[in-house]
Amino acid sequence: MPQQIAVITGAGTGVGRAVALELAATGWQLVLAGRRAEPLRETARLCGGEAVTVPADVTDPVAVDALFSETAERFGRLDLLFNNAGTFGAPTPVEDLGHAEWRAVVDLNLTGAFLCAQAAFRLMKGQDPQGGRIINNGSISAHVPRPHSVAYTATKHAVTGLTKSLSLEGRPYRIACGQIDIGNAATDMTAAMSSGVRQADGRIAPEPTMDVADVARTVRHMAELPLEANVQFATVMATAMPYIGRG
Repeated sequence: MPQQIAVITGAGTGVGRAVALELAATGWQLVLAGRRAEPLRETARLCGGEAVTVPADVTDPVAVDALFSETAERFGRLDLLFNNAGTFGAPTPVEDLGHAEWRAVVDLNLTGAFLCAQAAFRLMKGQDPQGGRIINNGSISAHVPRPHSVAYTATKHAVTGLTKSLSLEGRPYRIACGQIDIGNAATDMTAAMSSGVRQADGRIAPEPTMDVADVARTVRHMAELPLEANVQFATVMATAMPYIGRG
């Protein structure tokens, strides 16, 4: 099987880094994207030093075009986009959320995901052999909200619509699109879970977490299916977290 090429956004930390390590260990060639160069270099080092690092702000159309142009120039094709870059934003009651804070979350979680998917779609549609796979990082919040998370929850519900639209429009071109919804993977972004986070009834309570490597293995399974098969939606979560019955 020829070496496969993947672009991972938000690859400097957390889920993005874990997925990079998992794919590198199984022979993928990686293009690692993120806003900060140093964490990307550290991810590349942990992957064995072979990964390409491209500092890029996925909310900037020019930066996104440059990211996928460099991928095409280096490797001639793209087999996988893991659309992972995102932010929760500061937990804020809906009536207090400022316009700038709303826009920052929407621009990164939704517009950034769209811009990267659009660029990947163009590349996959035009390459020979045609096709590829896009995996969007949704969230448990694509199903149910947390308190004080209106911007994050709204964007993750919107990512589900993006996933469905890409799946439909990709059919004629062998472009498969799926979504992984993650709950309480242990990363820097979820560090507060173990000490206590606000629940639907107003209590502050600790929540169980799971190893982020389990998320990475799930992404790899989705990524390595033949294009004739697709995991449309996968939910991977800490077994005992308050999701079933939340609220």
